[in-house]
Amino acid sequence: MAIDDIRGFCGQIYSDTYTAEKQRIESDIIAGSRTGIIPVSKMSEIETASQKEAIKNATIEGIKNFPDVEAALIWRAVYETHVHRKSGINDADTISKVISADQSWKKSSGHAFEEMIKILGTAALLDSGIEILLQRDLNTLIKAKELNNEPRDISWLKEQIKASIFDLYTIVHTPDGKQFCYGCIQSKTSIRDRVTRDREPSIQAMQSFFWSTIIVLDGDFLKLPKFISMVNGGTAEHVENGWHGMYVFSEQYSQDRIYSIDLDFKNFKEHAIKAAGYWLSQRQWFNGQWHANKV
Repeated sequence: MAIDDIRGFCGQIYSDTYTAEKQRIESDIIAGSRTGIIPVSKMSEIETASQKEAIKNATIEGIKNFPDVEAALIWRAVYETHVHRKSGINDADTISKVISADQSWKKSSGHAFEEMIKILGTAALLDSGIEILLQRDLNTLIKAKELNNEPRDISWLKEQIKASIFDLYTIVHTPDGKQFCYGCIQSKTSIRDRVTRDREPSIQAMQSFFWSTIIVLDGDFLKLPKFISMVNGGTAEHVENGWHGMYVFSEQYSQDRIYSIDLDFKNFKEHAIKAAGYWLSQRQWFNGQWHANKV
């Protein structure tokens, strides 16, 4: 598959989505305004929201349209489209514009990937009694006192939210109308050396009897044994596993607690359901050694 075909496809989806989302948001603001004018203070907010939607949609459609291409290459194509749009004309200002574009990408892409995970995970878990929430959604539940976890859990979750430790959370709804937060999710486009920083809070989550997982777009770092051991444990340097499971948008790296996923989230769905059942029935045993494929 020619990289130009991927760039062209993702670029078109990005452009169409950005334009449509920007027009939609502007129309909503104008409709709700007495003056019929968009405030200057809203311009940055509109830009951020529009490009976030464009990144998310272009990535999903790119993976759908090129199922045999590594997700990381799709992500790179979307990135190049974004930088090209933000950098503008090629003159003396190009360098500063590219820097600005790259900063814009970093600001929007992480949140876009989080929302992409929420959308795909929620669709996969439909009718299972399980849903995925962004950090802000969980915070809203806690403030409204609509979460049925014990006070100790609530206090711990508040600490995680305050420090922005995890990006998403899993909620299970029980037949008697209660809802519990039982899992924490880190979503990363690429971890690399930051995996050390992300690993410690995951271990702490497992020690607090929560299901702790991480979803990764680019698994290239897993070519190195040290990163595999950070996930799976079993070495002198990393005795214990760092997560209950790592889910990677690639078929190259499956090993022990490292699982491949695609847009259907099959592995993640199966494990989320198993984890919820175990958490509700035998939480006292839901420690770091829990393994989705061994229960």
